[in-house]
Amino acid sequence: MTMLHLPDFYRPDRIGSLYAPATAEAIAAGQQAGLSPARKDASRIILLLVDPQVDFIHVDGSLSVPGAVDDTRRTIEWLFRHASEVTTVVASLDSHIPTQIFYPSWWVDEAGQPPPPYTAITGGGVDAGRWRPIFEREWSRAYVHELEARAKKQLMIWPHHTMIGTPGHAISPALYEAIAYHSAARQSQPTFLTKGLIPKTEHYSLLEPEVKVPDHPQGELNTAFLKMLASYDLIYVAGQAKSHCVLETMRSVMTYFEDQPEQVAKWRVLIDCTSSVVHPDIDFDALAEAAFARYTGYGLKLVKSTDPIG
Repeated sequence: MTMLHLPDFYRPDRIGSLYAPATAEAIAAGQQAGLSPARKDASRIILLLVDPQVDFIHVDGSLSVPGAVDDTRRTIEWLFRHASEVTTVVASLDSHIPTQIFYPSWWVDEAGQPPPPYTAITGGGVDAGRWRPIFEREWSRAYVHELEARAKKQLMIWPHHTMIGTPGHAISPALYEAIAYHSAARQSQPTFLTKGLIPKTEHYSLLEPEVKVPDHPQGELNTAFLKMLASYDLIYVAGQAKSHCVLETMRSVMTYFEDQPEQVAKWRVLIDCTSSVVHPDIDFDALAEAAFARYTGYGLKLVKSTDPIG
């Protein structure tokens, strides 16, 4: 097993705290690490971080996922442990504006009041007039029915989260430092993908929105990115939340590569580096566990951060 090297700047006690990342220090440490450039890798490995942002990870984040701080610590230490093997890092950034279809500001009830967070907006509820969209009215009414017809999750109203320009949108600082360290150590630029900017649809998967919006640049499946991922020998996945953005990303992957088992076999979910959203009435974790169990039957591997690469 590869030995764990913890750079001097790494402070595990600060994971989950909001502070200015020590980017220069992390880069300097990476430059001094003595690792070979990623371009020389015989086997190319990519770490795909799904929405590793303050609002999801930190306990005071607006949509905090229980367990995410420990998930992030394990992710960071996995990256340090395997810095010499990981070719590059990609992170998605859930990115929102004040009024979107999954926020209270989009809907009102019969009394004109917005739904509280964690309310499920159902097709039946919309048809009965219990919920009325303020924006994109025809689209919104059809949208909730399309989600249900395609056996997707019901439209959930969320607290405002990962709002562009707010601290909650940022990558958790300790993880950002690890990304900067790896980039410098391996001479490998990280990639950051923005998602979630289409007001009239959810965008859990980093690869596609829940309902397609063909006239928007992010409105379809990102096949170019999938083809790039297919060029790697192994793809490791971590991030938040297991029940939503990680799960839906893997659903996109499983669907796209359904007739390419050799591609599915490359994928690894670091299952101890992701946790599920907790809802008062819906067991999201059980739903995620069932879906991941199906995917393992297709060749997806669920691994732990302590397992060897491979």
